[in-house]
Amino acid sequence: MKHRQSLLALRLLMTLALALPLAPLAARESPALGVAAVTESQLTAEFWIARLTQADQLIMDRQAISDQNARLMREDDSMHDLAATPEELVGNQVRDWIENFAQVPQSTVYDEEGKAVDHARLQAVADNRWLDGIAGLQRTRFGMVVRRADLRAFPTMLRVFRSNDDTDIDRFQESAVFPGTPLVIAHESGDHQWWFVITPRYAAWIRKALVAIGERDEVLGYANKAPYRIITGADVHTVFTREQPALSQLKLDMGVRVPVLADWPVDKPVNGQHPYVSHVIELPIRKGDGSLAFAPALLQKNADSSADYLPLTKHNIIRQAFKFLGERYGWGHTYEGRDCSGFVAEVYRSMGVQMPRNTSDQGVSPAFAKRVFQESDDSAERSRIARASGVGDLVYIPGHVMLVIGSINGDPWVIHDTTGISYRRADGSMARIPLNAVSVTPLMPLQFDETHTYTERMRSIVHMRPAPATQTAGKP
Repeated sequence: MKHRQSLLALRLLMTLALALPLAPLAARESPALGVAAVTESQLTAEFWIARLTQADQLIMDRQAISDQNARLMREDDSMHDLAATPEELVGNQVRDWIENFAQVPQSTVYDEEGKAVDHARLQAVADNRWLDGIAGLQRTRFGMVVRRADLRAFPTMLRVFRSNDDTDIDRFQESAVFPGTPLVIAHESGDHQWWFVITPRYAAWIRKALVAIGERDEVLGYANKAPYRIITGADVHTVFTREQPALSQLKLDMGVRVPVLADWPVDKPVNGQHPYVSHVIELPIRKGDGSLAFAPALLQKNADSSADYLPLTKHNIIRQAFKFLGERYGWGHTYEGRDCSGFVAEVYRSMGVQMPRNTSDQGVSPAFAKRVFQESDDSAERSRIARASGVGDLVYIPGHVMLVIGSINGDPWVIHDTTGISYRRADGSMARIPLNAVSVTPLMPLQFDETHTYTERMRSIVHMRPAPATQTAGKP
């Protein structure tokens, strides 16, 4: 009897010993992260890539992507073909651009200290646009961004918010542009510190100190220089240098294309450093008189970059998206980050695909294949279509976009740059989770408001492939 009890005890101990290594795994797999049903393993690109079939099959080849980009520039009203800019800008057109772009807030807005901004201060900001200073006719000037720069609704650094307890959503912040971005200079502010500019994807105010003025051909030709590197990390930085401070530890975001100086002598230092462990790249700088010049800088060979755009595959879409996981949400590219539409645009840009800046334009662009929802589409139909979405599809609801990364038990999951989510608990109460980061969540449980789910408010689902010719209408 004692022998049998000892044997049972030994077996129990062995069972417990075998279970111990599994306990941490079980803990990792439990929904203990406090966000919907998300588990630790689902926060890795590998989890979703492993579920794919034909993960490396091309969705579009380089020619198809090039054709789609050309169509986007040709047919999407939110895009600007700078090469087609006339030699002179007409004053009335410039005035319309500026006046129609942003209006002075009529309701109360608050500054960063939570104090109401009085109307006189707002009017002074608007007056700094110097509309009376717009010339009737002006020669078109071109420039290039030399450092990541904010694009603003008005020529001011004043941050304004709709409530006195919100200091994240600055209503004067529009977007950001990265080093090497070409632009057309349309007007100067009254304090001579800002330019109203037209970039390929947006028009807004930018600080003059972050732009260098150049000739049309050198500005527009920079994007076509070869060979080049594509930044494929969330962001990388150039090597530190005291000799060229403007190019020292310069931030380069995902999708930025930088020319490589392939003929740089192998034994010639760059800013005091031997280049053999780095790529010698060419970047724009602003000279003392504000004019454009180019200078060499070093990009480490072990930095996350590629000799060309990555192939457009499901594997790469997921891999690139997860490089941003956990990055702080930044409305209009604030906080050195990005928002929901900036996030998906940068992911796709690393594979050569161009997109409009904002969700309102992305979700209806004539260049993309898409399913646009109508009021007549009921909840069941919307749910069916959402469940049929595939990896890489973009789901648009009012003011937000999500990237589909796969499905579990037939329900789609998404990665998105979001301020937060809401969903119903098992008892029917509403859970509201402030995320403020690039996050992974299921789609189907998400609530848009008390009475509507995300799927019930879907405006469109974009499939990243060329749109049928019958789906589009050209620019007027």
